[in-house]
Amino acid sequence: MQIKKWQFWLGVFISILFIWLALRGLKLNEFWQTVQQAKFIWLVPAIGVYFIGVWIRAWRWHYLLKPIKDIPTKTMFPITTIGYMGNNIYPARAGEVLRAVILKRKEGVPVSASLATIIVERIFDGVVMLAFVFVNLSELAKLTSASGFVGNIQQVAIIGTGIFIGALITFLLAAMFPHVTAKIGLWFIERFTPQRFHQRVMSVMNKFLDGLASLRSPLNVVMVFVTSTFIWLLETGKYWFVMHAFDFQVSFFALMLMNGIVNLATTIPSAPGYIGTFDAPGIAVLTAYGVSQATAAGYTLTLHVALWLPITILGAYYLAREGIKWSDSLREEVDKNK
Repeated sequence: MQIKKWQFWLGVFISILFIWLALRGLKLNEFWQTVQQAKFIWLVPAIGVYFIGVWIRAWRWHYLLKPIKDIPTKTMFPITTIGYMGNNIYPARAGEVLRAVILKRKEGVPVSASLATIIVERIFDGVVMLAFVFVNLSELAKLTSASGFVGNIQQVAIIGTGIFIGALITFLLAAMFPHVTAKIGLWFIERFTPQRFHQRVMSVMNKFLDGLASLRSPLNVVMVFVTSTFIWLLETGKYWFVMHAFDFQVSFFALMLMNGIVNLATTIPSAPGYIGTFDAPGIAVLTAYGVSQATAAGYTLTLHVALWLPITILGAYYLAREGIKWSDSLREEVDKNK
């Protein structure tokens, strides 16, 4: 996987910084005691609930792609897990492109059309995450924070809302008025790209617009939003189950808030696997609720591993089962579409 060295090292630096912020002052003996006393049997239902959510993600992707090609969810599920594996082990969320490339190889769906649906997924995910934060803003205002992660989240949420809602409106307009969007795109292509690239860029643009076809129906938009909400409630359910492995209790709404803040923070560039950017805000939210640092760290790091490891193993299994090797040709195809 090609990536500029400065981008890689920037991500590593940010991860180290976040880890330092999360763990400074942590008493390791209390941390290890917390982890050793954890009831890890609770990870079994937690992982089960998470994979139900992954299956629904695969169904949502199938639903978004339906106007282009009706692909069964059972076909989409392995490709979805491969994509999440790619996000976990490669920088710059390369797994999103990886699953689009594999879908093209298996089902002939153009990469640009797949990427359009994947971007739509991420926009709806962002809107739901921000909704989780806004639903709990009154609760957030009551917290006394020892960390800037929580103290500044209201301002971050307002800025993030503007970005995600703006992107959503843009995509909805592009989907509802494809011919107007194509004309505007053509104007930019003819004026800002070399003539020898015009045909290729226009082809990519048209396929991308095809990928937005599912958003032309208001019912479809509502369906995708409801599905996205259900997906993230299930993921919060995983947070809830893992909490029972540790000696603390917060409300489900508090875990919704943590889920929203943590996942918004993982949009910050970092080392692969969202190291640090997941952990620091998660620990900060729990300590703001009065959970001890050792318990908050033990819970958050265990949750992170439980989110990272099973989907990565399953994605690697499906990649091997599909007979797809991480060859130079696959790497070049992914890099070309990044």
